[in-house]
Amino acid sequence: MNTVLKLLRRALKWAGVLVLVLFVAFLGSRVWFAQSGAPLEPWHTFVPEEMSVAELDKADWRAYLAREDKLFADVTREVVQTLPEEDRVPSNRYFAGSVVYPPRLSHDFNRSYELAPEGAPVGVVVLLHGLTDSPYSLRHVARRYLANGFLVIAPRLPGHGTVPAGLTAAEWEDWLAATRLAMREAAARAPGKPLEIVGFSNGGALALKYALDALGDDKLVRPDRLVLISPMIGITRFARFAGLAALPAWLPAFDKAAWLGIVPEFNPFKYNSFPVNGAVQSHRLTRALQASITAEARAGRLKDLAPTLTFQSVMDFTVSTRAIIDALYGQLPANGSELVLFDINRNTKLGPLLRATSYSALLRLLPPLPRSFRTVIITNEDAGSDQVIEHAIPAGSTEETVRPLGLFYPPDVYSLSHVALPFPPEDGLYGSHPDPKDNFGLELGAMAVRGERGALIVSLDALVRMSSNPFFSYMNDRIMPPPAASATPEPAAAPSP
Repeated sequence: MNTVLKLLRRALKWAGVLVLVLFVAFLGSRVWFAQSGAPLEPWHTFVPEEMSVAELDKADWRAYLAREDKLFADVTREVVQTLPEEDRVPSNRYFAGSVVYPPRLSHDFNRSYELAPEGAPVGVVVLLHGLTDSPYSLRHVARRYLANGFLVIAPRLPGHGTVPAGLTAAEWEDWLAATRLAMREAAARAPGKPLEIVGFSNGGALALKYALDALGDDKLVRPDRLVLISPMIGITRFARFAGLAALPAWLPAFDKAAWLGIVPEFNPFKYNSFPVNGAVQSHRLTRALQASITAEARAGRLKDLAPTLTFQSVMDFTVSTRAIIDALYGQLPANGSELVLFDINRNTKLGPLLRATSYSALLRLLPPLPRSFRTVIITNEDAGSDQVIEHAIPAGSTEETVRPLGLFYPPDVYSLSHVALPFPPEDGLYGSHPDPKDNFGLELGAMAVRGERGALIVSLDALVRMSSNPFFSYMNDRIMPPPAASATPEPAAAPSP
């Protein structure tokens, strides 16, 4: 027995030594990163002063827009007007002479906006964008709601739209407080009318968290429906330990360690650089969200949750598709909810290069029938065909209905991606076939990248990832059926509360 204990102590000792060595090596790699690569620029160091949670909970929409005006004025003064000569290049969104300088574009979608229909609204919707993103991401969904007579409220979440450094100080509670503010405004602007929330990615997590909080808080207005697009209900395990990556940044000499990536800012409506704190806050949000789902399920209140319609790509590198099914849909009672999954392209010419697990992912994800929610799979399961088919199974049923959609998987696309779902192929920035009238300086989704390594200012990974959804028309019709006559103007340059 003593021999066994000695061996156990020795094993624990060496395990501790190994963990210490790995930790030191990890910190060493972060220090090396802080000493190499691109330097921090003004947009990495200037942090605009956003409203606190307490201020957000007391403010109204008008006050939020007023603070937003100040934030952008501060960015202009502290960043745009102080750029060194080497940063005054056409690809820099913070250079006033750039083709992607947001204030020069047809509309600056980094700012909060609203869309009001002619006459009294028939309902109101709040749109919540994703992490590092801006209100640009849901503008096409916004136009569909507007065409159907809805008032649209699209807030810019704190830390977003200004400079990437804004995310170094943001906390997920700030984003949730801004969600509460937008929902208060929505309820006040269209009392007694249908109220919906649409959330993309991180915004999907916020929409669901708000709706769950409202089940136990009578001061929060309850939405009538949730629409979640690639919702961030679970993310990769790495995010649990992302905060450790920023430890060397406590020393000023290693301040770059607070960033997971320092990349040129060429996208007018999305940050390219990503601070460690962004991953940390997303992980904390998903933990709080999953705890709320579990608590509401135990309290028996999930039956009162608004019907939830979720769209998700089976292949998603950013969020966990399994978490959406297990942590959310696996907990829901039969409340009219639905899950739409976009399968991989099973007729792709890249088939031999796909991992074997990619083909079986769909079968491994879904629980056995019958399910408490309606399940829809969009796939081109027949070999040799690019045409996609809708496979639908009602809640509580084992019977499947099948119908062709008249849509096709592009032959050069093997799957959708996390970032692709809310953008149609015609989107001027991310679309694979951008509308020439929808010009935002660059056509990031239409680039056929061919050439040698090292010539571009960005990695090829950022350009080859699928950035638009060939099935967007189907998704948009499911979110809100098209009206008989559609008028879809863009938001006014100076939205009014």
